[in-house]
Amino acid sequence: MITADDNLLAGLDEVNWANLNHAYGTADDVPGQLRALCGEDEQAQQYAFTSLFNHLAHQGIRCQASPFAVPFLARIALGGPGAAREQALQLLTGLAVNWDEENEIIDGVDIAAWRAEAAENSSDKLLSLCEEELATEQDEQRRRNLQDTRDWLAVGNPIDPRDASMRSYDTVLAELPTLLTLLGDENPQVRTRTAYLLAWFPDLADTSLPLLLDLAAHEHDAVAKATSLVAVGILGTTTLAGTLAADLDAEDSLVRWAAAIAIAQTARSADAEVDAPLLDRAIAELAAAAVAPAPVPATDYNQGDFHGHIANTLLALPTSPTLRAAIAACLPSINP
Repeated sequence: MITADDNLLAGLDEVNWANLNHAYGTADDVPGQLRALCGEDEQAQQYAFTSLFNHLAHQGIRCQASPFAVPFLARIALGGPGAAREQALQLLTGLAVNWDEENEIIDGVDIAAWRAEAAENSSDKLLSLCEEELATEQDEQRRRNLQDTRDWLAVGNPIDPRDASMRSYDTVLAELPTLLTLLGDENPQVRTRTAYLLAWFPDLADTSLPLLLDLAAHEHDAVAKATSLVAVGILGTTTLAGTLAADLDAEDSLVRWAAAIAIAQTARSADAEVDAPLLDRAIAELAAAAVAPAPVPATDYNQGDFHGHIANTLLALPTSPTLRAAIAACLPSINP
């Protein structure tokens, strides 16, 4: 666990990066990229951010080296220079979830299913299967391939994408209790990135929800407020819908959209008892937003596709006359 007082890159050279792999081979270039991310050269900093994303979360796939970078990125998020803090939080999100999962944000994270999938293809389980095959394989080339795979698995390396991603996800989860303080950071972009990151961690919801609700209640930056409201809807329970109602009357259209999205997400809960008139108000707000230009800036949810997020949310709700009318009114302007 990191603290804000620690040296940002303390222990960096103690990691055997040359013995770890990322998407483009050995991870021995990661220390230099992390140093550049903390540096004063803005061009080098941006290149390092792009490289770290491509190397450690290439096309959404986490790799062997990904979890080892997480503690350093968490420190940078807490105490790094300027834009590096926002970039570190964005990297931490990319190391926790991939792009496809971000597009399925309205469903939240089915963490039990993710963990079950990872366990089904864990290194220990695959190692046992590999050794069984080795015991009977007669072809010499296949035996060499199996032996290489066996040696890789024997030291705990992942092969299955979900196993690898869960290692990275859980390493980010371990750092979140300290990163929660960033919801009160003076930089609105840092608050926004932190709220967005927290939406992916239902295991921490009992702690993060009150903080996100407090941020939403007192936040003056529209994007930060909207991001926290949607995170509340993703993580929340049916008891939260009433607390979101006031923001349906907010002056800012992005905030109204976020409150409506959050109420609609809450209504999708299996034990939902959202007040029908409140849900109808939320649906009406989303229908109005669907035929209006997307606000700029908007949130990062659904990879920034404002209208697509509306379509996905409306189409996932239980059918009602109000919903059918809303969908009929707004579908010409959105592409679900």
